Amino acid sequence: MARIAGVDLPREKKIIIALAYVYGIGRPMAKKILAGLADQINPDMRVKDLTEDQVGLLNSVISKEYKVEGELRREITANLKRYVEINSYRGYRHRRNLPVRGQRTRTNARTRRGRRRTVGSSGKAAAAAPGGK
Repeated sequence: MARIAGVDLPREKKIIIALAYVYGIGRPMAKKILAGLADQINPDMRVKDLTEDQVGLLNSVISKEYKVEGELRREITANLKRYVEINSYRGYRHRRNLPVRGQRTRTNARTRRGRRRTVGSSGKAAAAAPGGK
């Protein structure tokens, strides 16, 4: 099993698809990486058919030229912390767990805000409660 940037790639998939399992590498970037290595690695090759040298080559290219996995996650987290610390609008939205990019919140936004929390209760239920006047 090929291990690239700390991720075990699925053996049966083509290398161009399997590279997208690494956080920070999508299909377009995988295509770009393999285009640079076209003379050594065929993009239609399966992961199980890669030699140790080819895996090492991929590993070295990705680690030198791209931020992936832990390094990328740390950078993104640091950026969010910076927004919060400088009290920017984006930081405020992140802190309050609201949509950051201008989406409406009067309706929708359930993914970001979570389940509905009912506020208050109906008048009849409050009046019928014991001890109520």
